[in-house]
Amino acid sequence: MFVDSVEITIASGKGGAGAVSFRREKFVIKGGPDGGDGGDGGDVFVQVSGNTDTLGAFRGKKHYKAKNGAPGGPKLCSGKKGESITLIVPPGTQIYDQQSGELLGDFVVCGAPIKILEGGKGGMGNARFKNAVQQRPTYAQKGLEGVEKCVRLELKLIADVGLVGFPNVGKSTLISVVSNARPKIANYAFTTLVPNLGVVSVGDFKEFVIADIPGVIEGASQGKGLGLAFLKHIERTRLLLFVLDVGLDLKEQYRQLRHELGAFSPILQQRAFGVAINKIDLLPPEELTTILNAFEKSLDPKPAFILPISAHTTTNTAQLVQLLAQAFK
Repeated sequence: MFVDSVEITIASGKGGAGAVSFRREKFVIKGGPDGGDGGDGGDVFVQVSGNTDTLGAFRGKKHYKAKNGAPGGPKLCSGKKGESITLIVPPGTQIYDQQSGELLGDFVVCGAPIKILEGGKGGMGNARFKNAVQQRPTYAQKGLEGVEKCVRLELKLIADVGLVGFPNVGKSTLISVVSNARPKIANYAFTTLVPNLGVVSVGDFKEFVIADIPGVIEGASQGKGLGLAFLKHIERTRLLLFVLDVGLDLKEQYRQLRHELGAFSPILQQRAFGVAINKIDLLPPEELTTILNAFEKSLDPKPAFILPISAHTTTNTAQLVQLLAQAFK
């Protein structure tokens, strides 16, 4: 199951208490304090893994807590540090503090674990408090409490190209033709219920990632349909590809899509974009030429390219791949 948003509680471990102890051995008179320090509490780390692309692993468990540090012991024995925990997340995961809304981390690149919560410091044993005035301290420090936070994990897919269009305009067919993705394809609206990622090969040594999100409808930025839940997945894309149905009003499709993207995020309105006009196999050449000329003159701002295609018959799809590869060099 594709899951792109979860709420969990994470907590670092509490520090162990310092020990109050005195050396007691035969023939050792007034051995003095020998209480050891408590161990530090365990930390909470986050590590990005390319082996997962969903947050589904966090659905069955809501609380993640590192172990507490062990208390100190006699003979200056320090307590063991509490065991840390590591949250494995897919690339593109953002972690927010639910209470303050603060972004705690944006985890994009696979690499070493990153600490987000530090465990409590272990308390000092009574041996630490011996001095010239206080030769027999009978007290030690308690360990410091760990940190607990309620956080929200948000996944934003990482792709080079994001497909944007109304339901049933042929986005799923297009991504299945140009990439290795195999989404569900059917002749009704909202066949795509979760985002699809596909890798597009350009020649032998170059490739890019393309993302298909569920169809956007009018009012998606206010929560209608599925658009609001998935528009965030194209925020990281380098290029947007508007997929329009030539059988519908091109100007109105383009206007509404631009409006919904701008209402969701002003940044998306500034993103470079191209336009693919799909299903051209359904119109005669003369009518198609007239429609395309009128549409091109009405565009403002101008896209990187406008290309008539047919995903069903693969007309101009190879040319589309080349234009996409060149658009974000």
